[in-house]
Amino acid sequence: MNEMNWLAIYPEILLLALTCVIAMVDLFVKHPQRAPTYWLTVFSLVAVGALQLSYIGDTRTVYGMNRMVVSDPMGNLLEFFATIATLVSLVYARPYAAERGMLKGELFTLSLFSLLGIMLLISANNFLTIYLGLELMTLSLYALVALRRDHAGATEAAMKYFVLGALASGFLLYGLSMMYGATSSLDIPTVLARINAGNINEQVLVFGIVFVVAGLAFKLAAVPFHMWVPDVYQGAPTGVTLLISGAPQLAGFAMAIRLLVDGMYGLAEQWQHMLIVLAVASLVVGNLAAIAQTNLKRMLAYSTIGQMGFMLLGLSCGVVTGNTASAGNAYSSAMFYAITYVLTTLGTFGLIALLSRQGFEAEEIDDLKGLNQRSPWYAAVMAIFMFSLAGVPPAVGFFAKLAVLQALVSTNLPLYIWLAVIAVLLSLIGAFYYLRVVKVMYFDQATDTAPIRTSFDARAVMSLNGVAVLVFGLLPGGLMTLCVNAIRDLAGG
Repeated sequence: MNEMNWLAIYPEILLLALTCVIAMVDLFVKHPQRAPTYWLTVFSLVAVGALQLSYIGDTRTVYGMNRMVVSDPMGNLLEFFATIATLVSLVYARPYAAERGMLKGELFTLSLFSLLGIMLLISANNFLTIYLGLELMTLSLYALVALRRDHAGATEAAMKYFVLGALASGFLLYGLSMMYGATSSLDIPTVLARINAGNINEQVLVFGIVFVVAGLAFKLAAVPFHMWVPDVYQGAPTGVTLLISGAPQLAGFAMAIRLLVDGMYGLAEQWQHMLIVLAVASLVVGNLAAIAQTNLKRMLAYSTIGQMGFMLLGLSCGVVTGNTASAGNAYSSAMFYAITYVLTTLGTFGLIALLSRQGFEAEEIDDLKGLNQRSPWYAAVMAIFMFSLAGVPPAVGFFAKLAVLQALVSTNLPLYIWLAVIAVLLSLIGAFYYLRVVKVMYFDQATDTAPIRTSFDARAVMSLNGVAVLVFGLLPGGLMTLCVNAIRDLAGG
């Protein structure tokens, strides 16, 4: 077998080559709207997405780069959706960035390097690859948050994101180093094999798991490691908030699967208990704090914390009293939740970006007053997103929550049934602040009567985004089947 096996990283190679071409071409672009760079970026993401789409359905697991990376069904599916999320984010962000003097080549190249880091994280099969992917993703995002240099809020958000992000990376790196000390390997399958063999220093390993889970919780915005989320989401330019809130969530989910399921499945009972605590705390803090918010971006940030709590519940019920029979169901429901949440949150932040204009940021909930009178279509699309986040049928968020609850109840253990009850109660509380946005759009008088002007491509993508949230809710079977097939061959599947 060819140990390098380039087949496993063809999409990453293609993306890297195209990003370098875009960076070079942009040096000669004089167009004020950066049209050549933008369309070249769109073409690149479509090409990479098409290549990734051709991999979906391939059930083979292929290792490459001396087993540093792996191409498997889960990685192929998540990489495809991460590419789509980045493409959609840039389409929404372009008019927003143009009106604020942010439409520079860096917006596109840094976004593509961030996506490259996400793809490396998703396909990682070694601790070193995970760390390299994480740093490539986060360093690009730090720079993107600071892209609007003349804005004090954006600069402050970039500093907070950098400092707290560096702290999270330190936690993760320290945890990985302890795991290396306990197992003498950086290769994830080898770590799993040595844990299963039992020839390890378990005390050191458990300490390592604590730091790894803490690092993951930072990246997934779980309580008590959530402090950066509201400040960064609010302070970053909305076009960049889109890039932070979308594809990186898929990378966080993949990192949790690679490290916890692929690498430490034999210690699932230990890390599942930690995930349960993080999930319940995130549901409580996220949903209760969001009620008090008047700033829409801040409310959606706390909503993200609560939604990640729900997703963690799916990851916490794979192994029940040593029985792994429900692992596939649990992890595939969490994966379905992560993908559909990203699809929905892109639309919410995208609409905020489209409603903003030069000199005006549509960031307060009151800024949506009477949106139905100004644009019935945008109001309807935003209502679909809010219903989905609240878990109201037939939007896809309802089916995502139902899948996680079914995974919890199917364990037939009182602990998990109580967790399902808590999740339902907190979702009902959370529905208040989502439905408040719908009420403001449809029943309050419009105070802003300025016409909504958006580009054709942004309008078209926003419409497709809203329709997709509705269609996946009415017909969730296809996407759920893809998630089940993607999880089937993992260590826990």
